[in-house]
Amino acid sequence: MTSVLAPTRTGGESAPPVVVPPVLPRRSTALAWSYVGVSAIVIALFAAGPEWLRTPLMLTAIIGGLWATTYAVRRMAVPAHRGPWRLLLASAWMFFAGIVLRVVVPGAGASPPTSMALIPDAFVLPGYLLLGYGFAGMLRRRRAADDDPARVDALLVGLAAAFLCWTYLIVPSMAQTDLTPLRIANSFFPVIDVVLLVLVAQLAISGGARQPSLWLLISSSSTMFVGDFLFMLRDGELAAVPQHAVDVLFMATFLLLGAAGLHPSMRTLTEPQEVVVTDLSRVRTGLIALMVVVPTVITTSLPAGSTLNGVVRSTLCVLLILAVLARVVRSNNSRARAEQATRRRATHDALTDLPNRELLAETITRWGDRAAAEQQEISLLFIDLDRFKMVNDHWGHQVGDELLCAVAGRLGAQIRGEDLVCRIGGDEFVIALASPSHSALAESLAGRVLAEFARPFELSVGNVVISASIGVAKSLGGAQALELIRDADTAMYKAKGSGRNAYALFDTSLRDEVRDRMNLEQALRRALPRGELAVHYQPIVDLATDELDGFEALMRWQHPTLGNVSPADFIPVAEETGLIVESGAWLLRESAAQLAAWTAERGPDARRLHVSVNVSVRQLRDCALVGVVRDVLAGSALNPEQLWLEITESGVMEDIDTALTTLNQLRDLGVTLCIDDFGTGYSSLSYLNRLPVGIVKIDRSFVGQVGQDGANEPIVRAVLAMTRAMSLRVVAEGVETAVQRDWLREQGCDLAQGWLYGKAALPADLGDWIHRRTAA
Repeated sequence: MTSVLAPTRTGGESAPPVVVPPVLPRRSTALAWSYVGVSAIVIALFAAGPEWLRTPLMLTAIIGGLWATTYAVRRMAVPAHRGPWRLLLASAWMFFAGIVLRVVVPGAGASPPTSMALIPDAFVLPGYLLLGYGFAGMLRRRRAADDDPARVDALLVGLAAAFLCWTYLIVPSMAQTDLTPLRIANSFFPVIDVVLLVLVAQLAISGGARQPSLWLLISSSSTMFVGDFLFMLRDGELAAVPQHAVDVLFMATFLLLGAAGLHPSMRTLTEPQEVVVTDLSRVRTGLIALMVVVPTVITTSLPAGSTLNGVVRSTLCVLLILAVLARVVRSNNSRARAEQATRRRATHDALTDLPNRELLAETITRWGDRAAAEQQEISLLFIDLDRFKMVNDHWGHQVGDELLCAVAGRLGAQIRGEDLVCRIGGDEFVIALASPSHSALAESLAGRVLAEFARPFELSVGNVVISASIGVAKSLGGAQALELIRDADTAMYKAKGSGRNAYALFDTSLRDEVRDRMNLEQALRRALPRGELAVHYQPIVDLATDELDGFEALMRWQHPTLGNVSPADFIPVAEETGLIVESGAWLLRESAAQLAAWTAERGPDARRLHVSVNVSVRQLRDCALVGVVRDVLAGSALNPEQLWLEITESGVMEDIDTALTTLNQLRDLGVTLCIDDFGTGYSSLSYLNRLPVGIVKIDRSFVGQVGQDGANEPIVRAVLAMTRAMSLRVVAEGVETAVQRDWLREQGCDLAQGWLYGKAALPADLGDWIHRRTAA
């Protein structure tokens, strides 16, 4: 008896790491298909050619198959994956040895078989075992999931094949009058084929790439199975099967095995394959139905005869039914697990595996149904990490994710079993809890959480300390989940606005503030297109001569219904929403155009004025700012020194490296840079020396009591001395009295602005300033 197994790459449950194979040249594919073409010609000549040509053709086919399989093991397979291919090659040599012995040993190939048949069978049987072990190794490496339904489907194929072998081979063989023990043993050889068929069927219907090598391997195994089946019929004298037909199939087995090994796709047979779940195809459904229907029909239509035959056939039919039932159960369980996994993905955060906003809303709604009846209070702690963006910017998102996971673990350790910790945004967490309405459990928990954040987080980059702002909102039941989350979020912003690293309780006034702020934001978005914004100018005077030196341009907003909106109200909103970038560019253009008009109006002999324009933190970070200033200068024809740009200390220090890049580019344009509100921020001589500024503006809070032996006079003197040493000019803000003016003049201050000289006004109201040469 002969059989062959196609080449496959090794694989086991403890497979070595997947090695990326080198790209094979195109000639490898050409060699495989050329081999297939020559094999087809050889098989055709053997099947239909003269009898004298059969023996050399058979020998050529066997040697060609062995050569191709050997070449595949040594040259095509990845070294780490050669195990299964070596088993297939060894089995092919075993079958070849069995064929040779059948020819050489007298009586070894006789039909019916004699005791001499045991000699070749001693090689054929180990060949089958090696073949099966090679297929199993391939399957272990190739299979992507234990839940692959191919296992059950392959078992169905095997049971149906076993039923056919029992019915049409084993039972008729056992019924013969000249039955011998050797013939009975040979009748059970197809059972081995059935086991191999189960393994091959799994390869055919399991998930993964179905490349030419797989189909060639399946074809090789199929011809082997059919050949063995016909051999048993012929050997048992159960049917008139010519030996020539059996030899054609065995020869095709060897050649197809070699072809499967030669094709470059043979590597996919020992690589893990992804299982893609798809609907059951009609072909596969039909095959499953045949596997069940055919044995059932045979059982009911053909009489069993003996008790043994009836028991075996019934057992096989029952096993078929159980296999189908197992497939149904497996399919249902797989669907249930898939739905659970999908549900978990939809309701849990992928990074921390904490519940997300959706599950939080569901939980609050469920709790709310019983909160009123049980006099329970639902509390939410909305936790936002302070300056988390700096962690990502400094160490990267991987460390940021590491910190988020550490925070999730630390929060989880602070709650009770019935509480819920959720991650609902980038660095936003929520703790939900229910407690008696009279308790202060939420406030107590908020305090413990803040204390926990005081301890460093041990990350891969070292110990990292980060604080949190917490908003607390409560409901006695009946409140909508999204409303409660929104209220807690609102309270969190109150805590953040109060200096961070604190918690704040929600009250309805906060909701009104949020509503007013949203209305203000929406109105502000329409202000510039509707022409509601205007520029007011406040004079800046040379203290030494009382001459006008320039103006500070200030943005003002006149709303149709809100009236004059304070800059303290709308500038922070514009900054937060990014509207300051567009409105700031508009302010630059308007101010430069107005100064150009005033310069032309005053004539060439008048003192050259400047205009000072505030640049926000958001604008300073915007890479387009330098281009905007360049266009403004070009469009207004101003001398660059006439344009002053004011920046705040805090805005620069948030990201001094980025700010320095932008400031140096602005200085290269020739504009004058000013530090606004000096003294209220860092006021560091070291950083001031790094900034390319020419003007320092002393904040009004230091100017208010000078000239009256006020406490701030030493500070102002120190600033004036420091800036004089650095060759910087100084502007004193908030000068309201002649006493303040005279004291500043005596101390050598360069410029002043304030209500002593006038409030900020529209250009039409500044005619006196424009046309006078000196102050009165």
